[in-house]
Amino acid sequence: MKGRVLIVAGSDSGGGAGIQADIKAVTAMNGFAATAITALTAQNTEGVHGVVAVEPAFIARQIDVVLSDIGADALKTGMLHSAEVIGAVAACLRARAPDVPLVVDPVMIAKGGHRLLLSAAEAALRDVLLPMATLLTPNLPEAEVLTGFPVQTEADMRRAAQRLAGLGPKAVLMKGGHLEGDRVIDLLFHDGSFERFEDARIQSRNTHGTGCTLASAIAAGIAQQMTLRDAVVRARSYVRRAIETAPGFGRGYGPLNHAVTVKPG
Repeated sequence: MKGRVLIVAGSDSGGGAGIQADIKAVTAMNGFAATAITALTAQNTEGVHGVVAVEPAFIARQIDVVLSDIGADALKTGMLHSAEVIGAVAACLRARAPDVPLVVDPVMIAKGGHRLLLSAAEAALRDVLLPMATLLTPNLPEAEVLTGFPVQTEADMRRAAQRLAGLGPKAVLMKGGHLEGDRVIDLLFHDGSFERFEDARIQSRNTHGTGCTLASAIAAGIAQQMTLRDAVVRARSYVRRAIETAPGFGRGYGPLNHAVTVKPG
């Protein structure tokens, strides 16, 4: 086991996304996952049926005690739901882990459409957390909220990635799963240039938690001192295999098979 990842995110009672997916993904990458839980959700494959928020001070307490004892080689944030939570998490990470790489998955809306980030918190996410990010991993709807313009084509993705990089993150991985067509295109914008990843679209309803899973798998790679590109390549391969071998649970958007293995590196 190599690479400690501290994940700050919400719990998914259905086990397909959120903290549960994060822990499974980091473990599958042979890393060690620690957590600070920001919210409890009553959730299954058909949607989010309730949310109970954790007090910001207690979220910060979770972060503090983990970092002061276990430490972390990478950090990953997911559902942060309010401006107060974003502020508390950012302040704690700046004080306790200012030099630890941070992957920010800007979780805003669940697969079933339930809003997981209050609209009043969007400015805090953009202004407070994004400048701290080593990598930002938005899907297209999230990129639209953060940039303020439609992202519907690959050209739009490139423009959005550059706009988002201008807000402070060192790199942006634009996830193109929401584009139309039978090919899936992701764009990594890093050091002023793009790398393009393209694969055949997997026709499946078992895609719940893909964003959480991908970001955490990348964070594990960063924690293991892989290059950013190599961490992205391995994580994408892992998520594709996890979709292809998904167990088919539930009536809605089903979970992935987080137990699949991929070649290291």
